Amino acid sequence: MTTQTDTTLLFHNTMRIADGHLEGFRAAVRRAVDFVQQHGPQLMVQTFVDEERMLAHSFQLYRDSDAVRLHWKLADPYIQEVMEHCRVEGFEVFGEPDADVTARMRAMLGDRCPLTFCPRIAGFGRFAAAPPVQSA
Repeated sequence: MTTQTDTTLLFHNTMRIADGHLEGFRAAVRRAVDFVQQHGPQLMVQTFVDEERMLAHSFQLYRDSDAVRLHWKLADPYIQEVMEHCRVEGFEVFGEPDADVTARMRAMLGDRCPLTFCPRIAGFGRFAAAPPVQSA
């Protein structure tokens, strides 16, 4: 039996902010998160900045692999804008995406940074049920 927590995916993206780009990075992330909050399929997005080390950490929670694909389709221009100010240092996927999402992630990141997949052992969520976001 598949339950919601069986398909849930948590992404952790660690980004190195380019010198002199902190404010541009912050502005681009805010625009991206504002867009995703209105139109994206994520259940949760949180981004944190360690200014001393010029690292940012983004956490995104998805219902399933279909939600990841929808995010890529809708948010690509915003992702590109954020990437003008940083580079990915590491990407961790918690949960088991389907073969298509796994292959696309490997292709997108290539050998530019470590990509780690961590299968779920056990867990649950206390999030209120929300209807899926329809594509624009």
